[in-house]
Amino acid sequence: MQAYQETTDWKHPNHIYLLDGTTLVAYIKHGETTPFYFKSPIKGFDKRGRKFKLVEPSPFNKTAIVDVMPWIKKVSGSKPGITYTVNTEENTCTCPGYTFRGSCKHVKELETI
Repeated sequence: MQAYQETTDWKHPNHIYLLDGTTLVAYIKHGETTPFYFKSPIKGFDKRGRKFKLVEPSPFNKTAIVDVMPWIKKVSGSKPGITYTVNTEENTCTCPGYTFRGSCKHVKELETI
């Protein structure tokens, strides 16, 4: 997961956006520190017409995300090399199953732990 700070010069406040590849998973409102996670992540986030800078080092990178936000868990998908993000506080997941049905095995498995 990567964090991007919007730097577009306009009259609206710029936020920080959390992307998993090109999928927008969450954003942090200007002046706040807590991410808002989408129930259904937005695939193909379009940056055209706006300016962004990569936040480095990102507290939301894949190796540090569990330490920074313990309610966020990384889980393996059924295909090798595929990982999804589960928010155990909101019981949401970035997998396609959750996106289409609103529930998935990843959330259910973590609820039983």
